[in-house]
Amino acid sequence: MSKQHKSLALAGAAAFAIFASARSVSSVSNASVLTYHNDNARTGQNLSETILRPDSVNASTFGKVGFFATDGKVDAQPLLLPGVPVAGQGTHNVVFVVTEHDSVYAFDSDSGAVLWQVSTLGANELPSDGRNCSQVIPEIGITSTPVIDPSRGPNGVIYVVAMSKNGSTYIHRLHALDVTSGAELFGGPKVIQASVPGTGAGSSGGTLPFDPKQYEERAGLLLTNGKLVTVWSSHCDIDPYTGWIMSYNPGTLAQTGVLNVTPNGSRGAMWMAGAGPAADAAGNVYVLDGNGTFDTTMNGSGFPASGNFGNAFLKISTASGLAVADYFATFDTVTKSNADSDLGSGGTLVLPDLVDSASQTRHLAVGAGKDAHMYVVDRDAMGKWNASSNAIYQDITGAIGGAVFSMPAYFNRMLYYGGAGTTLKAFAIAGARVSTPAFSHSATSFTYPGTTPGISASGTANAIVWAIENSNPAVLHAYDALDLSHELYNSNQAAGGRDTFGAGNKFITPTIVNGRVYVGTATGVAVFSRFAPDIPTNLTIRKPN
Repeated sequence: MSKQHKSLALAGAAAFAIFASARSVSSVSNASVLTYHNDNARTGQNLSETILRPDSVNASTFGKVGFFATDGKVDAQPLLLPGVPVAGQGTHNVVFVVTEHDSVYAFDSDSGAVLWQVSTLGANELPSDGRNCSQVIPEIGITSTPVIDPSRGPNGVIYVVAMSKNGSTYIHRLHALDVTSGAELFGGPKVIQASVPGTGAGSSGGTLPFDPKQYEERAGLLLTNGKLVTVWSSHCDIDPYTGWIMSYNPGTLAQTGVLNVTPNGSRGAMWMAGAGPAADAAGNVYVLDGNGTFDTTMNGSGFPASGNFGNAFLKISTASGLAVADYFATFDTVTKSNADSDLGSGGTLVLPDLVDSASQTRHLAVGAGKDAHMYVVDRDAMGKWNASSNAIYQDITGAIGGAVFSMPAYFNRMLYYGGAGTTLKAFAIAGARVSTPAFSHSATSFTYPGTTPGISASGTANAIVWAIENSNPAVLHAYDALDLSHELYNSNQAAGGRDTFGAGNKFITPTIVNGRVYVGTATGVAVFSRFAPDIPTNLTIRKPN
């Protein structure tokens, strides 16, 4: 396969197919989605949406308007950057899509034209096989959501981690691609390698190496505090593996930090349902790591004596390299790891500053996993571990209603969670505490893995919660954010299967921006929008093809 392929075609397999009976709204605002779940806090909210409103999103006025075909499965969230000057093609609002076939696409968001497409495969390479694990199949290429820095390089950069193989050799590379052309920047790509002192699983002679065939970069990439952060999962629970976090200089691709959170034990990797690690304003990173070794012997600071933090809610400092700054682990963390009932299946969310009933400002984060507890931590004192109880800000049991293989969204003092096999729920936040029971919930129950919702709103007005149902066919749902029992739209409502878009894609997160909703599928990205007869007269109309 060639390293780079440019296409000017407006038709063909990747063309944007508009229904003959309806016209769609063109993108008239310039909002961006540059990272997983919209921001480093991973709130999932776009507060600049002026086109999509609860009073005008329904099956008569809204639906599927096109499809961006790709060469492989789309597991990562699509990203959007407006006003990109593409060489010889003018300025475009660009949707960036990556595939498990190791391709990166730049689509025009309005026409669906492929502005450029590059392969991240080296000579004589293929995407990785599924590594005897059913989680990412039939091939592993680019699984994690990239991140875009529009101020870096000559035109802006999209950072991508890709996996490939050459015979029996497996490789991970970090790519920095020019957003206008897909060209490699900063001397990239960078082969990902690492080692730390340790006697953990896969070590030899007191050194623990990063073995590329045992790992996958599933969680979205994070840019924070001048560092590009990656976290690593295993393939199922196929040993040997441990818990790796690495950081890179986004301007040179030089590795700036390596941390293993189970260096003298085993397991403890980070799946997080594809959710990117969250970060606070100071650049501290928050992750949930999975079942693995946890030392119940503590040092004088209350940290595991051998540095093993399996099945814990971790705060990682990026101030100098990477280091565990604080953590929370349940009193029964070892039992839960042994039962595979760990935290690592869900994502983390950093809440905005909240004032409690004593007028104290609280800095909080929230996460949940397979045990279905909602863990709200104080980021200034997370609680660490003790043998008899959970020393935590809030430990909420039973409210979500199912195990969590997703991540929540936040909007205007409301927290939205979609557990597996249960309804999507909205929890009010008052006095800097999450209130239970749920304020409202959907009528629909979401099958495994549940759902990761996204929010569109204009400031605090016209808020809609969007959620994907992992069924066959998959279903896009839109709910009134103030009352989840009020469903505005779902993609099964229109007659004749007008809005269906294929079978469910396990961890996909919808991207809602500039009047459109983009949903990854096994063969590309489905695009939803309002139809022309319902739009205000001051909006630009694009004629149907």
